[in-house]
Amino acid sequence: MPVELTNRSIMYRGAAMATKGERTRDHILGEASRLIQRKGIGATSVGEILAAARVHKGSLYFHFRDKEEIGREVIRQAADRFLGFVDRSLTGTTPRMALENFFAAALAYHRGTGFTGGCLFGNTALETGDADPGMAALVDEVFIAWADRITRTIADGQRSGEFRDDVPARDLAQQVVATLEGGIMLSRLRKKAAPLERCIENLKIFLRAAVPARGIRTRQR
Repeated sequence: MPVELTNRSIMYRGAAMATKGERTRDHILGEASRLIQRKGIGATSVGEILAAARVHKGSLYFHFRDKEEIGREVIRQAADRFLGFVDRSLTGTTPRMALENFFAAALAYHRGTGFTGGCLFGNTALETGDADPGMAALVDEVFIAWADRITRTIADGQRSGEFRDDVPARDLAQQVVATLEGGIMLSRLRKKAAPLERCIENLKIFLRAAVPARGIRTRQR
């Protein structure tokens, strides 16, 4: 999902106030982010980060103990930017409109990348789920925070009658996250919008309020 990897997007410090050391650290992280997004943490070498950032090894190790620390900081900063993206895009005059605005923003982001890189968090979950429990837990926090936001919107939509209420909002939110991740993966693989577009359209259908033939809405389980 969107992580806005340009150096200009790293807004956790004011540029005018950052010291030279802070700017160097941020620059290293920005270049490492681009590499990790495309290749993964394991396949990205320290040498590649040094070459991309055009810094000496001593400068890198002054700011970071090792590549693993760089990877964790990349994930933390990407998480802050992504959750900010969710908060900005998951808005609308109704819960349904808010969710559809988020879907549209996510699709537009990945279309803008040419469907390269995929989702940093999904990529890292697959890479580290069995090999690095600490990194896996860090990524899981992002998915939990993302699902929490979707859950609140769906719950609002259930109360207003826009979304089906025969399935708990939390379960529906997990389905949204899982389906989007699958669509992103397939669109990255095929370099086409169609897989993600179809996943989004199917989610809209799946989430619709279920109205039986007699016009009586189903009950929340």
